[in-house]
Amino acid sequence: MRILALESSCDETAAAVVEDGRKVLSSVIASQVEEHKLYGGVVPEIASRRHCEAVVPVTEQALEQAGMTLSEVDAIAVTYAPGLIGALLVGVNFAKGLCMASGKPLIPVHHLRSHIAANYLTSPELTPSFLCLVVSGGHTHLVEVRDYTDLRVLGQTRDDAAGEAFDKAARAMGLPYPGGIELDRRAEQGNEKAFRLPHPRVDGAPLDFSFSGLKTAVINLLHNAKQRGEEINLTDLMASYRKAVVDCLEENTVKAMEQTGSQKLVIAGGVSANRLLRRRLQSVSDKRHWQFYCPEIRYCGDNAAMVGAQAYYEYQAGHTAGLDLNAKPELSIS
Repeated sequence: MRILALESSCDETAAAVVEDGRKVLSSVIASQVEEHKLYGGVVPEIASRRHCEAVVPVTEQALEQAGMTLSEVDAIAVTYAPGLIGALLVGVNFAKGLCMASGKPLIPVHHLRSHIAANYLTSPELTPSFLCLVVSGGHTHLVEVRDYTDLRVLGQTRDDAAGEAFDKAARAMGLPYPGGIELDRRAEQGNEKAFRLPHPRVDGAPLDFSFSGLKTAVINLLHNAKQRGEEINLTDLMASYRKAVVDCLEENTVKAMEQTGSQKLVIAGGVSANRLLRRRLQSVSDKRHWQFYCPEIRYCGDNAAMVGAQAYYEYQAGHTAGLDLNAKPELSIS
């Protein structure tokens, strides 16, 4: 089954053709990063306008790369939740138009389910059940994937997501947007033991996360040093901050693995590209004899190939939609 998939939940306009949920026939992404960098973050109105401009050419390019026409695909899939509502609406309405014109079935796909499914593209041998740590700019979840469309949230952030915490701290350290990527790169050269930073926990919810206090601690440290005229080794601070965030992610992930008894550990989302996180979870998996899976770097960020991967299993489960499908800015993954 060949699915044309569309993604427009934030600032990437993407289209892809995926076969049977595992084979990528084409994948095209139009990024808006350089434009939003001027503002230090994503501007929703600008993102929506750029999606309107890019959605037709990226779709045409994806079909061309796959060597197919719209009539030759079997279904059309689209990210419909969660995300920036204006951005989502562009993809949803375009997908509905394609379905109306072609008569193809419409498959609505949850953005976080797609991130998890990116691992099916990198590791075709991966099958449920497994535990997945989903870490991105807007989400941090521990998800028990019991089957392709049967998922249960075990823990999640109570405030900032891990990616948001990285980006905001990076901005305070003077790094350009998107700062989390550059912070990760520079932290490789720093001393991660140079600064002692808090490791927040949520009382009564051992699998939930909280990064707001950690982020605030770093911002206050920077402000206090500036007021006193003191110099801070930013590379060491980046390394120490990265370690503190990853410490929290690893600790709760290990607890969740022990609680579920799972032998397969998976990571997904933009922050799954973080070098330290990958090393640490690989190491703990090796020690405990768990199977560890992570997506290729090109599938960590937002893309349409992952949408096509999850769409195949949504279709198999009978999850299709009519032309009354609407976008949703918030929606549980389960």
